Amino acid sequence: MDRTVTKLRSTGRGVLVTGASRGIGRAVAVAFAHRGDRVAVHSSAPGPDAEQTLGALEGEGHLTIAADLADPDGVEELAARAEEALGGVDVLVNNAAVMVAHPLVRTSYEQWQQAWRQTVEINLLGPTHLSHRVANRMIDAGREGRIVNIGSRGAFRGEPDHPAYGATKAALHALGQSLAVSLAPHGIAVASVAPGFVATERVADRLEGPEGDGIRAQSPFGRVADPSEIAAAVLYLASPEAVWSSGTVLDVNGASYLRT
Repeated sequence: MDRTVTKLRSTGRGVLVTGASRGIGRAVAVAFAHRGDRVAVHSSAPGPDAEQTLGALEGEGHLTIAADLADPDGVEELAARAEEALGGVDVLVNNAAVMVAHPLVRTSYEQWQQAWRQTVEINLLGPTHLSHRVANRMIDAGREGRIVNIGSRGAFRGEPDHPAYGATKAALHALGQSLAVSLAPHGIAVASVAPGFVATERVADRLEGPEGDGIRAQSPFGRVADPSEIAAAVLYLASPEAVWSSGTVLDVNGASYLRT
């Protein structure tokens, strides 16, 4: 590794979190800001949710950036704006994702194609392109960095009603491992977390409905994760101490699914 690379700091970093207007992304943004980092809160479009996240962040130097991750030009603009506003992006958290229901036996061919296109564009190509643009800026600036991908337990256990979601999360894990190898010589570590069920706004109706007890029973702890528990794992993987965890996929699912 080039010894002129600037070492990653533990606090005071520039952090870009995609899909940070709600749920896991908001919890991740709040956690980084609490540690003294400057955070760029990405959302797909301007709105009150992103502003609410911004208002919840401790410290100064934070901002919101709206961008369509399905648009490569929008991804380039997102990376450039975050770089300029934060004085450099030290940590990228690829969190934004969509989860479109499309069970094969109940979905028309046209709907099936649309669900796959939308999911691949946002869940896989978006973070793929953004990782390219952010990592190259890290390399050009000669500084170490971290990329953390938010994957899913569904990549391993299957998503029968959301097959594109499970497939793109599996691909995101694989992308992280490939980038971990290629970016290590530049001082950039890449890792992923694979959450199980998390109590976010997106699944509130399921947790509060008839299937809620069954979902909670998937874990021997008898509950689902709080978003802050996923954020804690992201903080670790983004820390200077976690460089030797580069390439890992960290299960954060409350023992609800155990891989061998």
